[in-house]
This record gives sequence, structure tokens and C-alpha cells, in this order.
Amino acid sequence: MSEETFTGKITIRDVAVRAGVALSSVSRVMSGHPDVSLAMRARVEEAVSTLGYEPDLIAQSLRSGSTRIIGFIIRDISNPLYALVARACEQELQRHGYSMILMNSDANIETESKNFQIMRRRRVDGVIASLVDEGDPSVKKSLISLNAAIVLLDREVKGIHTSAVLTNHYQGVYEATKHLIDAGHTKIGFVTGDENVYTTRNRMRGFKQAFGDIGKEIDESFLALGGFDAEYAFVHTHNLMTSQPRPTALMTGGISSTWGALRALKEIGLKVGEDLAFVALDEWPLFDIFSPEISCVYRDARTIGAESAHMMLQILKSGVQKKLIIETKFTARFSSGGGL
Repeated sequence: MSEETFTGKITIRDVAVRAGVALSSVSRVMSGHPDVSLAMRARVEEAVSTLGYEPDLIAQSLRSGSTRIIGFIIRDISNPLYALVARACEQELQRHGYSMILMNSDANIETESKNFQIMRRRRVDGVIASLVDEGDPSVKKSLISLNAAIVLLDREVKGIHTSAVLTNHYQGVYEATKHLIDAGHTKIGFVTGDENVYTTRNRMRGFKQAFGDIGKEIDESFLALGGFDAEYAFVHTHNLMTSQPRPTALMTGGISSTWGALRALKEIGLKVGEDLAFVALDEWPLFDIFSPEISCVYRDARTIGAESAHMMLQILKSGVQKKLIIETKFTARFSSGGGL
């Protein structure tokens, strides 16, 4: 092995000299090629470590046509559930040699469009996205012009065939609504996002079905469908619960909505499980320390993140598009009692 001293920028040729192997052997080791002996791999890795060699990722991507970078565009990263989804997704991608770039759209369609433009310019291999609005014309344009693999999270865009990880919100919400109805509640408030996204449409289908089973129409005056953020939930929960007649039970769509609603109820002076029944859609680990315990419709954030990464990797490997449904589960606790 050469004892030559290297100065300046270390190159792959320097690594080959240090390891005493051909350039092609170093390239095979660095690219993870399976046809490399353990001894050869050890020699090259020792040389890389000793010299502090760092590969030129830009040059590699130009040669291979792949950046090994996946974009993750999220509607609102302040939502703890999607923070868990993003983390699980990144961990799985890293295990397969990919990096992830996360961009937050702040529930703003213009910001989201700019995020897609940045991803396209950075030539990411794919994008996993939770869209702000499925029906906005700019969304379809962004997806088509991306020229990369796409996995949508709880979103469906008409006229575009993409892979998607969807949640069966219908089942969990149906079970939660039936639970409330069986307890005697027919005045049920619902605070969640707009029906311009799959999540709300799917939830509302379960909500309406539970009322349909008993031959009743839902009371539209008890619905606030316009935002997933805490401030929207705070304002509209306050309005619903200070009006007459007011709901005897309340459901909130999303962790941020739950925060806002609980804040409003505290300000009004209403206690969940006593003055009204309460069900949160999406469960957050910190709900465990709430008193009283919060009834929830649960979906596994880590599974959603890992499966979205698996789906992306499958597209990049084979081009196969598919949809996966993640189930939900309703768990009744103290908060969904009372109110009557």
C-alpha cells in the first residue's frame, strides 16, 4: 500500500492510490455494487476514512441521472402527527441510501407551488406530498411538471395517476359517531378542514353514514369545515358552544384542531366528559397525560411514514404505481361520556 502523503482536495484517484486498487474498484465500492469482495471493500473504506474523502454528489448525480434525494412537502409541519410521519419516512429512506428534503407549505397554495418548483430545480428523484388543496388548478400543473416519482399522503387528484398512502378515516369516524349516537347524542358538532381534501371528505362520509343508519340527517349548523389549524378550531368551537341550541358532543379533525377546540372549551368553562362528549380525530402521544382521557380515532403515523418511503422506493426501482389504505381505530375513553 502506498504511503504517499496527500494534500489539497482528495479525489477518488487518491483513494485508489492509497488502497492500491483500480479506480473502477473504488467506484464499485462507493456505489454499493454487490460484486465486490469483503477484502476489497475493507481496503477502500479504510482509504476513504484515512484520507477523509467525500464523494462529489453533484458529479455522481450527473453520471447516474439520480440525486438520491426525495422531497417531502407537508401542509403544516407544526402538526405533531405529520412530524412523526416525516421522521419515519426519512429514517426509512436513509436506510436505503436516500436523503430527504422537507418543505412546509403553511397551508398556502402559492407557497406549495413554489416548493414544487424548487424540488423540480433540485432534480429530486421523487416527492412525497400532503397537498393543501386537491382541486386547485396549480396543483395538477405542479404535479405534471415535476417530472419525478410522486407519492401522495391522504390526497387524490383527479386526472393524475399517482401512488398514494390513504387512511380509512371513514371507518374510525363512523365508529366514533355511532358510539356518540348510541349514547343518545344527535346534536354532534364537527370542526375540521375543508372538503377540498380527501381526509375531510372521507371523514364526513363516515359521519353521515352513522346518522343515515338511524334515518336522520346531520345538522349542517353544527359543522365547521374550513381549516385544520388550531386558531380556526378555537374560533369555531367557541361559536358552536356558545350558540343555542349548542351541540351536546363535539368531534375535532386533527391534532391542531383538537388543541384549538380544547382551548376554547376551557375558556368557555365547559368540561369534556361532563358538560359535553368529546372525540379527537388523530391521537397524539401527549394525550396520555390529559385528564380526563381523550377518546380518539387513531392512525399509525410511523406506519404511514415508513409505507410512503417504501412506496417511493418501489416506484424508483420498478415504476409500479399503487395505493395503500391505512386503517383507523376508535377508542372510547372518559371524554366521550357526558353532555346529556
